[in-house]
Amino acid sequence: MSVLTQSPTLGDLLKYELNANYCRETITLKSGTLYPLGAVLGQVTAGGAYRLSPAAEVTGDEGAETACAVLLDAVDATSADQTGVVAVRGPLILSQAALVFDASIDDAAKRADKHAQLAARGLVVRPTA
Repeated sequence: MSVLTQSPTLGDLLKYELNANYCRETITLKSGTLYPLGAVLGQVTAGGAYRLSPAAEVTGDEGAETACAVLLDAVDATSADQTGVVAVRGPLILSQAALVFDASIDDAAKRADKHAQLAARGLVVRPTA
């Protein structure tokens, strides 16, 4: 018997949202990456595009080291900039297990820093949600 697997859905990530018209925005994602649902993003100061939020400042992508949004649908931006819908302000509750981080976020302390940055915008991460 074959095993079926299902990709994560918005319901796996988003546990509470007061008002989608208030909490969400359409943004531009920087090219070069396949962004999964739940990607924790930062905004690049120069140009305003978003990318996966790294642990420290990256030359050419300054500003993105501060997490400020979570992607609400997978977006393929491997060959060109693409638009996507993100949660940028709360009140909103996200499942910790559904968040996807940049490869440089490789330990619990760095994940906790990103959770705190999101919480400052009203995007609360819950471990059991």
